[in-house]
Amino acid sequence: MPSNGKTKKNSKKFDFIVVSNRLPVDRIEGSGDTDRWRRSPGGLVTALAPVMGKSEGAWVGWHGAPDEELKAFTHDGMRLIPVALSAEEVELYYEGFANATLWPLYHDVIAPPEFHRTWWESYRTVNQRFADSVATSAAPGATVWVQDYQLQLVPKYLREARPDLRIGFFNHIPFPPLEIYAQLPWRRTILEGLLGADLIGFQRPNDASNFLRCVRRYVDVTVKQNEIQLDGRSARAEAFPISIDTGQISALAATPEVQQRAKQIRADLGNPKTVLLGVDRLDYTKGIRHRLKAFGELLEEGRLNVGDVTLIQVASPSRERVESYRTLREEVEGTVGRVNGTFDTIEHTAIRYLHHSYPLNEMVALYLAADVMLVTALRDGMNLVAKEYVATRANNDGALVLSEFTGAADQLRQALLVNPHDIDGLKDCIMAAITISPAESARRMRLMRRQILDHDVERWSQEFLQQLRNR
Repeated sequence: MPSNGKTKKNSKKFDFIVVSNRLPVDRIEGSGDTDRWRRSPGGLVTALAPVMGKSEGAWVGWHGAPDEELKAFTHDGMRLIPVALSAEEVELYYEGFANATLWPLYHDVIAPPEFHRTWWESYRTVNQRFADSVATSAAPGATVWVQDYQLQLVPKYLREARPDLRIGFFNHIPFPPLEIYAQLPWRRTILEGLLGADLIGFQRPNDASNFLRCVRRYVDVTVKQNEIQLDGRSARAEAFPISIDTGQISALAATPEVQQRAKQIRADLGNPKTVLLGVDRLDYTKGIRHRLKAFGELLEEGRLNVGDVTLIQVASPSRERVESYRTLREEVEGTVGRVNGTFDTIEHTAIRYLHHSYPLNEMVALYLAADVMLVTALRDGMNLVAKEYVATRANNDGALVLSEFTGAADQLRQALLVNPHDIDGLKDCIMAAITISPAESARRMRLMRRQILDHDVERWSQEFLQQLRNR
């Protein structure tokens, strides 16, 4: 496949198009000649599928296999338009620039970002291809919603090709402060790419403020409050904190099958008094090492005892071809081995470490089984796991330990907030969660549940799209 090839034109035009790095489907492996697909898990497709059903909607994205071109197809009522990527582009654009340059830079340089011109050129080429695909698929005056940091140049490319379109962009990860963003050699070009959108959405008000400050510094435009004045038009930057499908999670938590599975999980652990739970992608931004260190020290100090307390750590595989992620896995598994080797008994395990991904019903059972949820991210745009845990607590029990460096901390203010870099403070916070009174737990959980019931993922998408259409 030529690296600068364009997606073939589609005869049908669409009034609403979502653009993301990946299509919202996964291929099902089988022996037949016909491709079979299933809808990917996640809140984004849940939020946007109804919008597509009400309009002439399509989704543009990569289908997940390199060096393969697919024609547009329909699945589960959604028109899907694949964008082809070569194996080299997956390496340079996705694993390279998106996840070894932008990801660490946007997450406060927890790991050092790498700056390579070959990665940047691939990023530009791929972003142009995505924009070309949308430009040939969009009806006159269509609404286009571009998703996330992998496609920050698409709004500008699309604006140049199709000035008639209404373009939105949402950044699902943090946007860094000026002093960090300044390191990026292509800082102005990225900002100009984003300013091709009419509305640029962020998870937190601080992210929007960081973006506006960078625009003031590096782009020759006028910024008044949240509005950026451009040639003949304006763009707006604003926070739209994403949420979850609260109804789906709550309904699953209420089913007898899932509740029975939660009881079985506790029984399989030896019915400890307290089950702690961490659920993360295996990523250096998630604070897994800090969490394990705090837990290990609590055992060493005798403040916790194996048999009374067990920690389940789910760490789903992530970017395993990237060196920093391979190193992280070795460190995490080494720590788990040391803690378990020191404190395990014949009957009980200190840390039950699970390097797997699980279906949603199993995740909900884990949430129900847990007395304390530990979300100790060092930096996180939102963290939907925290919200999913709260959604399962219909009895208003349980406790949430939540890093103040997550977007979720802005909405779930009644959580036990913690600075995960402060190991002693994290240990004290874990103990507070374990010993919290039922009355205090119920008070906090009731308020957090009210927040996520009122602000679910459907409301998030409606609010963003309504503002975009009013531009």
